[in-house]
Amino acid sequence: MAPKDPLLGTLKVCVLNLQSDGEIVTDTNPHLASCCELLELVLRKGLQQPVLSLVHRDYSHCFEQITQLDACGRLSALSLAVEQTRVCRKLLSAQGRGRYLLRVALSRKALPQFIKHLLHTTRVLEWYCPQMSILRNEEFLEPFMSLLLVLSHMDFKLDMENCSFLDESWLLPVCETYEVVPCREMGMVLRYLSGRVFVLELIPGSQAHVDKFISPGDVIDEINGTSLRNSKIGQAGVVLSRLKGCPLSICVVRWRAQDGTVYRPLIKPLQALRIENPTLQLGPAPSQCATTEHKSAPSQCLKEGRIVHIVQFLGKANTGMFGGKEVLQQVIPLVLQKNLPSKEVLLDLKETHLTCTDRSSKLELFDYHYPEISCVGRFSQPDYTIFAFCVADSPETPQSTGFCCVALRASTIKDCEDIVCRIATGFKHTEWFV
Repeated sequence: MAPKDPLLGTLKVCVLNLQSDGEIVTDTNPHLASCCELLELVLRKGLQQPVLSLVHRDYSHCFEQITQLDACGRLSALSLAVEQTRVCRKLLSAQGRGRYLLRVALSRKALPQFIKHLLHTTRVLEWYCPQMSILRNEEFLEPFMSLLLVLSHMDFKLDMENCSFLDESWLLPVCETYEVVPCREMGMVLRYLSGRVFVLELIPGSQAHVDKFISPGDVIDEINGTSLRNSKIGQAGVVLSRLKGCPLSICVVRWRAQDGTVYRPLIKPLQALRIENPTLQLGPAPSQCATTEHKSAPSQCLKEGRIVHIVQFLGKANTGMFGGKEVLQQVIPLVLQKNLPSKEVLLDLKETHLTCTDRSSKLELFDYHYPEISCVGRFSQPDYTIFAFCVADSPETPQSTGFCCVALRASTIKDCEDIVCRIATGFKHTEWFV
């Protein structure tokens, strides 16, 4: 009876589970992390450490050496993957680079080819012990390569940008990107722990507090493509200062995992944050009743072949000579105090401008190009469905009286956030003076 390796048996079960889950494998698949961890254990099994070296050898070093030692001339896919891994600033350790490389190989259906390159690069293969490793045991190698072939026929759609925690864990956090309207200050108090930028608290009334795009305990991973992994104290502030007046794309790592619990690699840093900010709430996920309150009401419809938003037009109010985002929280209540009957309107967010049409009468209420809009934001109230933007009152005439605030109500929080983000991407500057 042929010998069996428990790693291969477990890996086979995991591969079958991936197959049974469907054609496309994403980061949310519950079997993906286990499969990657088993592949990692196979590649580490029997890997011998150098005698006269202080560097701990890992399987990532094997693939890095192959690109220098293998002379077969067919290394383009491996070389590109190794180079992509090398330049990723979010990876600090050999373990993180190896895990990223495995994810790249799975995404590109190239893992069997990578292992074949390793097998015929003698100087690298000699790093593995013949008695212990799977790669140098012919009886184990054949079933292992068969499993890799099965994996290469699956479609892996993995988020390669979500890699900042591969140094610590195969479990990936919830990572989300938000397009944020810029203003004078974001209103976040930051703390630098373990090479990461944590949000300690939000300043009441600030843009971050009003827009609710980030929460205390979350990690700012990237701003406009600039990684903050292993950043020094104050680096996030430097990046934000350099981008002042520009739309911001902020990549946020949530402290809450997919299952609603605290993401495990963040437990210790969050404990340290709670010492400084005892009000930091790390309990179970809040009720989603607010987001489902208007679920039955349609939020979009077709107009002339385009998808437009169905919103309530609440009214307008003059904001004076300043059209910055800070005035929205003061002017929106003035619009609401007028108690004007709201109108159901169709808001069409086009590539260069937005239009608002009365749904019943079909009359166009306003049409603004994005450069005419000075700021946009949500109203800081419990349901967060009211939003507004400021425009100059007839800026082409010398009799301009300043800025005007246009207030509307979306059907849901999600619709409100989407509309604000869409408008925000249409302009670069949020503060006009007249």
